[in-house]
Amino acid sequence: MSDNPVFVLSKHARALVAAAGLSLLPAGVASAQELNALIWCDHADPALLRPFEEANGVKVNVKEFEGTGAGLALVEQSQPGDWDVMVIDSIDVPRGVEKGLFEPLPEDKLPFADLFPEVRMDGSTIVDGKRYAITEKFSYNTIGFNKAKVDPADMQSMTALTGDKYKGRIAIYDYYLPVIGMAMLAAGKKTAELTEADLPAIKDTLLRMKANAKLVGEVTASQTALATGEADILVGGGEWVTAGLAKENPDLDFSIPNEGAVLWSQSLAMFKDSKNKDLALKFIQYVLSPEGQARLATSSCYWGMPSNTKAALTDEQKQTLRFDEQPAFLARAQPYPAPDADLDKKLQDLWTEMLQAQ
Repeated sequence: MSDNPVFVLSKHARALVAAAGLSLLPAGVASAQELNALIWCDHADPALLRPFEEANGVKVNVKEFEGTGAGLALVEQSQPGDWDVMVIDSIDVPRGVEKGLFEPLPEDKLPFADLFPEVRMDGSTIVDGKRYAITEKFSYNTIGFNKAKVDPADMQSMTALTGDKYKGRIAIYDYYLPVIGMAMLAAGKKTAELTEADLPAIKDTLLRMKANAKLVGEVTASQTALATGEADILVGGGEWVTAGLAKENPDLDFSIPNEGAVLWSQSLAMFKDSKNKDLALKFIQYVLSPEGQARLATSSCYWGMPSNTKAALTDEQKQTLRFDEQPAFLARAQPYPAPDADLDKKLQDLWTEMLQAQ
């Protein structure tokens, strides 16, 4: 249903991860138990993997993918038992369950009570009364901006995206579902109640955003536009863009406007055919621990909010992520639009029309 919007924030960071290698075995370990993980780029960071490997005397083999569709395709091309754990969009967990891929998780052995309640995602991670995944990280598709170039007060309303004040100073992230979700919020609609009747209002809002845009680009191009000053506002950005760049440019910030923002979240699931279920559970427990959560939240690939409220972040990291403001942000956030196949096709056609508009 969705492909995650948070990838390729730093090609340099990803190159460093690749150069470092992903085995990271402790010195003196000739052969170790192995864990095979299908992951997003934030889990490839040695700063996250090394402590787990050293503590357990294991080797973590990782394979990066971008988007649920690509991840499921990799599984289909593999043999049962090839993979132990998988990172997946929380809202897409039922897709994996329907394919018979995942093992129910033991809730009594995971810190569900410590998660932000709004990101437990019970409607997606629980299927037929069984929990198949646990949310590990989240953030928002919202408004990223340079507070030295725009009035931060203006960023508290989405009307700034469609008015004339910032015409020619806006970049739009080229991913249809979250930005369409933002357009719905700007039009006063709820993303969870999306119907075909909403298309005219969505189209009108998108076209007004496009008329103000200097560019519409994929994640690297759009975040680079904000970072370099080519654009002062990024529609669809958020802390996953600005937090990782904060040290380089402390003027980059994000807002959760009065109308709200589109919440994204990612989860960890265990494969039913895993040959190392005990180790897989240990890995999930580690990633959801306060220490693992802090390392995942501040990954070199992209930052994001840890789902565990007890994440061992420094005060500076919490300030960058605006940790203490999350309850208010979450109260205004709305879920990703979840259209059926027919409506999804219409939304993609609408997005293409917006892209082609002059």
